[in-house]
Amino acid sequence: MIEDILPPEAWKILQSDPGAVLLDVRSKVEFNFVGHPPGAVNVPWQEAPEWKVDPQFVEKVRDALKARGLEKPEDGNILAMCRSGARSRSAGEALAALGFKHVVNVAEGFEGDLDGQKHRGNVNGWRFHGLPWEQT
Repeated sequence: MIEDILPPEAWKILQSDPGAVLLDVRSKVEFNFVGHPPGAVNVPWQEAPEWKVDPQFVEKVRDALKARGLEKPEDGNILAMCRSGARSRSAGEALAALGFKHVVNVAEGFEGDLDGQKHRGNVNGWRFHGLPWEQT
């Protein structure tokens, strides 16, 4: 089981460890249109319309991290994030099970939990905490 950290802690790690990677496992549509933290690497855990786990996810992560200059991706400091922290937990656990040594889950995710009106972004999450983000 991997550790959970909150978005402000994730941001501090990204600022202090130049080798740390924020791995955004949301779909390409979510990443591009909802927004994402600057510098995040997007490798979807699941993709529409089937929403099945990508059987090549771990290999795609390895390839993406090697492209970012990590010679040994399994040794990198990986912070996994999704919309609310559920998909990224599953994706992070899959990475850890296949040899990635330093994987944490960004609990609350990018958009956070639903509020009483079933809206995200008002209770917690990356954007709620006022952390940097952009849209593609």
